Amino acid sequence: MTRGVVFDLDGTLIDSLPDIAAAANALLADHGLDPLPTAQIGSFVGMGERVFLDRLIAATALDADQYDPLMDQFMTLYKASTGLTTVFPGVVDAVMRLKVEGFKLGICTNKPGGPLEAVLEAVDLGKWFDVIIAGDSLPVRKPDPAPLRLAFERMAVTEGVYVGDSDVDAETAQRAGVPFALFTEGIRTKPIDAIPHDRAFERFTDLPDLCRVLIRPI
Repeated sequence: MTRGVVFDLDGTLIDSLPDIAAAANALLADHGLDPLPTAQIGSFVGMGERVFLDRLIAATALDADQYDPLMDQFMTLYKASTGLTTVFPGVVDAVMRLKVEGFKLGICTNKPGGPLEAVLEAVDLGKWFDVIIAGDSLPVRKPDPAPLRLAFERMAVTEGVYVGDSDVDAETAQRAGVPFALFTEGIRTKPIDAIPHDRAFERFTDLPDLCRVLIRPI
């Protein structure tokens, strides 16, 4: 029996919204546009960079006809924006405990590989994980279950749990047939009771015990 826990990244392990908002607002400023509130930008997060830019364009006067140059510019800003990101309290202790207890650990995120590598290096978090699946690791992204299934397959685990903060993560877990633990302090745009989950938690100190309860064959 090999046990594994896979985590979402933004809003789950790291509080990256300030940097995401900074990158988006830098893009707007470069085009002579006013910044958007961080909370509004947070509502654009979760489905990958193309959906993010689609939503940013829809909310502003950015020129959709310049989509590819805008994407290139945004990705440059996004990759460089790591200085405001922090690891949520208790994350490192929780992953260390899970490691000691023999769990394999993975990340499955819609964040593209370039910004993903940059932010993991900035917060010194990547070393704890056996497998990392980025948003561009496969042709499909969450809530398609394929990236999450790939994370578990690469860890060669027989029992697993997915940990995330959003309705996208919840749907991904459901479609993959994996129990889901909902972190309630992340980038959540829906009420907790509107997001299907097996258990919810607000402190990472509670997560190892929660994983032991939720773990089941996958």
